Amino acid sequence: MTIGRVRPAVAAMPSYRPGKDAKQAEAEHGITDAIKLASNENPMPPIAGVVEAIAAAAAGINRYADHRATAMRAALAAQLGVAAEAVTVAPGSSGILQQLFLTFVDAGDEVVYPWRSFEVYPVYTQLVGGTAVTVPLVDHIVDLDAVADAITPSTKLVFLANANNPTGTAVTTAQLAEFCARVPDDVIVCVDEAYREFADPALGDPVTDLLPRFPNVIVTRTFSKAAGLAGLRVGYAIAHPDLIASVDKTQAPFAVNALAQAGALAAIDHQAEVDARVAVLLAERSRVVAALTDLGWAPPTSQANFVWLDTGERTDGWFVELERRGVVTRPFTGEGIRVTISTPEENDRFLAAWADVTSG
Repeated sequence: MTIGRVRPAVAAMPSYRPGKDAKQAEAEHGITDAIKLASNENPMPPIAGVVEAIAAAAAGINRYADHRATAMRAALAAQLGVAAEAVTVAPGSSGILQQLFLTFVDAGDEVVYPWRSFEVYPVYTQLVGGTAVTVPLVDHIVDLDAVADAITPSTKLVFLANANNPTGTAVTTAQLAEFCARVPDDVIVCVDEAYREFADPALGDPVTDLLPRFPNVIVTRTFSKAAGLAGLRVGYAIAHPDLIASVDKTQAPFAVNALAQAGALAAIDHQAEVDARVAVLLAERSRVVAALTDLGWAPPTSQANFVWLDTGERTDGWFVELERRGVVTRPFTGEGIRVTISTPEENDRFLAAWADVTSG
C-alpha cells in the first residue's frame, strides 16, 4: 500500500541496500558468532583520543552544533593546505553527493558515471528526476575515455569513485587530469575518494593535482573508513570556494552533529595514530590477496579496504554458503562478491570459508 501522492521519481527509484548485519544472518541461518565483512567498516574501534573527545562533547548535546562546523573546516583546510572556504562538511561523504544532485540536477539533466560503481549514484539520480548515463567498466576499471565520450550538452554531473566501489580499482591523477581537460567547464566532476587513505600515494592527490587546474572538480572524502567513525556520519569535500558556496546552500540545518564534529577534529589531531591503523589494514589486505591468489583467485588490484571477487553467476549461491559458515559479505547478483578487510582472525575465517565454499 502506498500512502500519499508519492512523487513518480521516488516511487520508481530503488532503495539503497546496506550490507547485511551479522545478527540478521545469524537469525536467518540459525547460527552464532557470525562476522560482518559486508560494509567496508573499520574493524577497529576509534582511537582513544577520538573516543574521549566524543564523550566530552556529549555533555553539550542539549545545544545545537555549529551549523558550518567552522573549527572542522579550518582544521581540514590546514591539513590539506587549502583555504577554509574551499572545504565543506556533511553527514558522510554520501551527504555531499546528495547535495551535489540538489545543487545542480534538474529533471531530465544527465548524470554520467561508470557502472558498476557506488550504489547511491542511481538512487540520487532518480531522486531528482535526472537521467543516468552509465559507462561499462573495462577489466573492472573506469574507462575514462568512454566516460568523456558520454558527456553531452545535457550533462550536469560526472561521478568517478576512485577507488571504485565495489571493484576497488583506481586511476591516477594524471589520467584524471587528461579526462578533466576534455570536460566542459560547466560540468561538475566529483572525484569520490571515500577510500583515499587506503590508496597508493603514487596514484597522486587530486586536491593538489587537479583542483588548482580545474575549478569544476570537487573531491569528496570521509572519516567513516580510515578513522572508524562510520556510525557518526561525517564527511567533507574540497573544491573551488565558489563551488563550495553553491553546495553549502543545499546543506540541511546542523547536518553534522556535535559528536561527529568532535570526533573528526580529534581524528585530525591524532592523524599519526589513524595512519597506524590504516597500515595494519593494508598489511592484512596484502595477506588476504596473496592467500586468495594461492587459492586460484586473483582479485583486481584494490586501492580500498576491501577486495572484489569476480564470481559471475555463482555469486548468490556462494554468498549464501558463506553466510551459512558465519561470514557475511556483500553480493552483487550475477557479478561478484565484495569482501571487507578486517582483523587477522576474521580474515582467516573468511579465507577458510572461501576455500571450503569454492572447492566444491
